[in-house]
Amino acid sequence: MAKIMIVDDALFMRQMLAKILIAEGHEICAEATNAKEAVEKFKTVRPDLVTMDIVMPLMEELDGIGAVNEIMKLDPKAKILIVSAMSQQPIVVEAIRLGARDFLSKPVNPQRLKEVVKSILTEPLG
Repeated sequence: MAKIMIVDDALFMRQMLAKILIAEGHEICAEATNAKEAVEKFKTVRPDLVTMDIVMPLMEELDGIGAVNEIMKLDPKAKILIVSAMSQQPIVVEAIRLGARDFLSKPVNPQRLKEVVKSILTEPLG
């Protein structure tokens, strides 16, 4: 299946997302706890999909929106799924404008996660 990188500062969120995605047959190829780490790891692992939290610590240099922007510069065909709290809706809209494919609100519904990931991964390139 797909190689997925999970970006979230909360260990429990990374573990929950990983458990659901692994059960679907996907490989978690990398995890990152902040935006800067996410961009660096993206360069080396080139995942098929990135799940990206928007609000994370260590955001002086780069925030979640900045990470989406940087990843899209590295690979305009990158597939990014925002996983964020609904209170961050204006930020989520900005992430979509920059190239993120979709978003899920926290707490994540496992069935919805599976559906959205499948939809993003089967989108035609372009």
